[in-house]
Amino acid sequence: MSLEFKVKTLGGDLKRFVGLITDRERAIRKAPEKEINPTFAINENAKLLHPDYQKMIIADIIDHSGAESKTFVFKKADGSKAAYFRAGQYVSVLLKIGSSLVTRPYSICSSPNEALEGIVKITVRDVKDGFAAPYMLENFKIGDTVYISGPEGTFYYEPLRDAENVVAIAGGSGITPFLSMANAIKDGTEDFDLTILFGSRTVDNILFKKELDEIASECSKVKVVHVLSNEKKKGFENGFINAELIKKYAPEGKYSIFICGPEAMYRFAQKEIEKLDIEPKFVRRELLGVTKDVSSLPGYPEQAVGKVFEIKVIIGENEYSVQGKAEETILTAIERAGIPAPSRCRSGECGWCRSKLVSGTAYIPAENDSGRRFTDKEFNYIHPCASFPTSDIIIEVPGSFMQ
Repeated sequence: MSLEFKVKTLGGDLKRFVGLITDRERAIRKAPEKEINPTFAINENAKLLHPDYQKMIIADIIDHSGAESKTFVFKKADGSKAAYFRAGQYVSVLLKIGSSLVTRPYSICSSPNEALEGIVKITVRDVKDGFAAPYMLENFKIGDTVYISGPEGTFYYEPLRDAENVVAIAGGSGITPFLSMANAIKDGTEDFDLTILFGSRTVDNILFKKELDEIASECSKVKVVHVLSNEKKKGFENGFINAELIKKYAPEGKYSIFICGPEAMYRFAQKEIEKLDIEPKFVRRELLGVTKDVSSLPGYPEQAVGKVFEIKVIIGENEYSVQGKAEETILTAIERAGIPAPSRCRSGECGWCRSKLVSGTAYIPAENDSGRRFTDKEFNYIHPCASFPTSDIIIEVPGSFMQ
């Protein structure tokens, strides 16, 4: 098969083209000698909406003594607006605890409108045998400087994806993203119907009870049902949030289910939701986190239980050697050694800590592996926040923006 090409010479057009170059040089010589603005409005707006980190001051601390929690009110240190967010998103807090440099994700509990005033609120609940939460509860004080990430996560209402009615299942401090949603609905920032089934041990343990009840009384689109596991009282449901309870308060027709709470609640609720025959796309859950009992999961290698492995960490030209327990994530071992590694969700979803496993093996729980791309699995990239060492390993880790 032959191909034919038509060739056309520039002719007189070439002279005109050369003339353009002369005109450009003449315009450059006539231009005033002043410094070129190195920034553009679109870039500045992008930084405002998606900052690598935000420098905040602790403006106030609200003590929820009955619920063993505190709400920390962060305000931008320079008085500017905080990064705007969707109700239900989270921020990652950077902490220096002893020699360890760690991050922890916390759902934002304030309304998105407050970000326009430079304010972001998170609530921290005391955790038995915890590391970051006890430190924050005991050491954070008004006036302290804190660095947080920009807003992250997809646990927010999206009308193209979610039903017009949402049934929220919350437990303990898992109420925080739903408080933000409730406030956003009341403010008019969001527009959907929200029914919150909120599980607590006793009345005294209910976090944000006053705030939630006030929103429900003022806004017809928000309904709150308190469920007590350890106490029977008039006006409260008793027991656990099961399929029957969901059916009792769910609206007619299609509805979405959003879940946020401790690991035990997730596992219980998931089995109950399966009884409701709801399309998977209508079941959403906040960050699951990583199980504290990884050796009990299917496929975990028994020969790794109780062992300690050497983890060689490569960040650019720097190399580190740390010890990592089989039952803790690779990220935990890296952070404990004070190495600045990137992380945000700590659940294997966001990909912020994506790293190359150069050699060795690691176990990744199936429930935390949905955020890893197919090509990453093919070429041995892992998320250290949700990967457990099962041998000595060498891993290439990107540098952290938040240092």
